[in-house]
Order: sequence, then C-alpha cells, then structure tokens
Amino acid sequence: MKPELAAVEALVFDTFGTVVDWRSSVIAEGQSWGNAKGLQIDWAKFADRWRLGYAPAMNKVRKGEIPWTKLDDLHRMILDDLLREFKIEGLTEEEKVSWSHVWRRLKPWPDSVAGLTRLKKKFTIAPLSNGNIALMASLAKFGGLPWDAILGSELVRHYKPDREVYVSAYELLDLKPQEVMMCAAHAGDLRAASGNGLRTGFIHRPNEFGLPGALGAAGVADHANSGDFDIVSESIIDLAQQMGA
Repeated sequence: MKPELAAVEALVFDTFGTVVDWRSSVIAEGQSWGNAKGLQIDWAKFADRWRLGYAPAMNKVRKGEIPWTKLDDLHRMILDDLLREFKIEGLTEEEKVSWSHVWRRLKPWPDSVAGLTRLKKKFTIAPLSNGNIALMASLAKFGGLPWDAILGSELVRHYKPDREVYVSAYELLDLKPQEVMMCAAHAGDLRAASGNGLRTGFIHRPNEFGLPGALGAAGVADHANSGDFDIVSESIIDLAQQMGA
C-alpha cells in the first residue's frame, strides 16, 4: 500500500455502476416481467431512459425546484413518465411500486462481495450513495453486500456531488477527511470527493453501459490512468489487494 494511504481507516462506495450492475439487472427483470405481461419492449432502451432521468431529477432537488425527494420516489416519478412514453397501460399501483423497486434488486458485479469482504477485515466499509436508506438496505440484503454502515444522501438531504454528502462521510464516521477513501467507477464523483479532502479509489467498470462499442450501448464508461487518483483498480478485489487487505 502507498505510504500516503496508511492513514485510511474507512472506504465509502458509490453503488450504482460501481458495486452493482444496474443496467443488465434492470434489463433482465424487464424482460422477465415483460414476457409475463406480453409486452414487446426494448428493455435496454427502457433501462437506459430510466437511468438518463436520474441526473435531471436530482438537479430539480438540488436547484430547489422540488422539495427534498428520496431516490426511490424520483425513480417512481421517472417510471410514470416512461410508462406513458412506452405506452404501457393497465398496471395496478402494486405493480408500479414493485417495478419501481427494481432498483432495490440489482445484482452485484461478480467481484463486489468478495472484494468488500476482504476490505471489511481491515477497514470500515459503507456505501456513500444517492440511494436512500431503505433502498440501500434492500440492495445489501438482496446482493449480500457486507456493509458496516449505510451512509449517503438521505442523511444530509443533498445529492452528490454536493459537498455535504462527502463531508458527512468523515463526520459521521468520526474521522478526518484523509482517513476516508471514496471509491467509485465515476471520475466526477471522485474529483468531487478529492475536492473535499477525501482519498480516492477508481474502480474500472467497462461494461456499465453495455459492452464497449456494442450497438445500442448507452454510454462510455469512465477510464482512469495510473496517477489520476490515489488508487486505480480493475475490480474491488484489485482495490483490496492494493490497499493491503
């Protein structure tokens, strides 16, 4: 482990895309659900459109256009728009709630549980996500994520990259900024964390938006070179190894 990282006591993680594979999970459940309902939908497009609504919805909260709204409820607002856009009709309220909670049932990347389990032996580990507490607790239970605590936006009623979220990570863990490492597959998240004094660990997730270069891929995953952040890793297991866990 790098000497300058010796003070790190806790690692906090972005979750959607970093720890769990949101896209293939939503597509797979959509296909299963659609088959049962007899719906002919492009579920990859549906999943991508749902995710694309995420940042604009959070921005409405951030700008004060709507009051604080937890992510589960933002997901439901976006879903209601998508049901109209894709002309999906006749769902009961119970079905809409269940489908909006697909974000509580996302599968971890194959290395996530093993990597987190290794890290947990040496560090305090927690999500630092825009997901609300109930959502994150459900994800942990569903995927076997071995968190020590659940941190994130709902506790401070701000969404990343607002500074309040990053500051809460070390304040709530009773640590100094440099004793906490933000881990994410998204460079913007890490730059914001670094700007608030946290150490940074990049985890490459090349397939977050679909296979790179594949027809219909929803975006291009972030890439980092050695030296861009304190740690640049290929997986959470690789991150654990580099952190001496």
